[in-house]
Amino acid sequence: MTGQPTNWAGNITFAAARLHRPASVAELQAVVAASDRVRPLGTGHSFNRIADTSGDLVSVAGLPSTVEIDHGRSQVTVAAGLRYGEFVARLHEAGFALHNLGSLPHISVAGAVATATHGSGLTNGNLATAVAALELVTADGELRTLTRDDDDFPGAVVGLGALGVVTRLTLDLVPTFEVSQYVHDNLPWHRIASDQEELLGAGYSVSLFTDWTGPRVNQVWVKRRTDVGGEPPQPRWLDATLADGPRHPVPGMSAVHCTEQLGVPGPWHARLPHFRLEFTPSSGEELQSEYFVDRRHLVEALAALEEIGDRIAAVLQISEIRTVAADELWLSPAYRRDSVALHFTWIADTGAVLPVLDAIEQRLAPYDARPHWGKLFGVPPEVLRERYDRYADFVALARRYDPTGKLRNDLLDTYFPDPRELR
Repeated sequence: MTGQPTNWAGNITFAAARLHRPASVAELQAVVAASDRVRPLGTGHSFNRIADTSGDLVSVAGLPSTVEIDHGRSQVTVAAGLRYGEFVARLHEAGFALHNLGSLPHISVAGAVATATHGSGLTNGNLATAVAALELVTADGELRTLTRDDDDFPGAVVGLGALGVVTRLTLDLVPTFEVSQYVHDNLPWHRIASDQEELLGAGYSVSLFTDWTGPRVNQVWVKRRTDVGGEPPQPRWLDATLADGPRHPVPGMSAVHCTEQLGVPGPWHARLPHFRLEFTPSSGEELQSEYFVDRRHLVEALAALEEIGDRIAAVLQISEIRTVAADELWLSPAYRRDSVALHFTWIADTGAVLPVLDAIEQRLAPYDARPHWGKLFGVPPEVLRERYDRYADFVALARRYDPTGKLRNDLLDTYFPDPRELR
């Protein structure tokens, strides 16, 4: 391997001895079977060492680009390494849609699913909740398929790469739909408490962006399905002002990178993400963190963070507040909790950001905040373990699929130690 690969943001240089890009499942099986240490690598849009290894790093982006639509079952089977933006238009043309998409269409399906990455919406589960089946190469090189009928399935979907290298996933589909996107500027902060249901339920997907510098939310992005009716937005709504032009969430950034706004209707896949596939949303000069709290505690959690708003703002580019519906996936941060996700896009200065993360985690501790697995966090293992009912079950499941620890790395060893250490 010439030079060491890095993640998308450049804050992680992978320690892998070798980087593989197999062109077939058989080739992937051979790599995994022969390796002493191996980890799957998606698009590298993680900000910690969850994909790192000292052995073999494996990208599945070179596997055949499967997109098989089953019209009768309303499902699609896709290659794990595909980015969402590479196949969603085909679903729309066939009359189908995914229930939701993340902010970026640039991320791979397997990576997003394995870390419970999400979009927004009071009734929308994270992207992993669309998975009906997954095919993976296990530590011994065997190819295995899991479906919702399997007992291991809810533990394997958000699997962090600990059970095997996923090769294909089958996703549930819904009938295609159109979305109109509106942005509202300068929502008074107190409206979150006084009008929470109207605010968060204003569209199919709603995002609030704030820089924590004043008593207002900078922008509210409302993505409304055009088939459900409703009055057009008013110039003033909850004391916020309807935007008079396209916006970018980060102050000073060009809106050309963003999906179309101003109420122009378009297919779901061209509106649910915040950013367009044909543009790199930023240079990668950023770090990210995200914490999930029970939606019932939104107001209290935000009040706790307001106490350190000046510290947050000093190292922040922008913060996003979104809702995620509860699910039954063991390691999902929204496991059995309708959740609010508090997202932070930081400046690219790890040393300056980490003390602020510690302060955030202290203030969110009373609300049992669960961090996004692929982003920066410092919650101690013994604390995080108590925030997941099926934590020990996942540890046992990973050990059963990978008894020699081939798929493990330092992060997994830290947060998911041998079951005997949990006794």
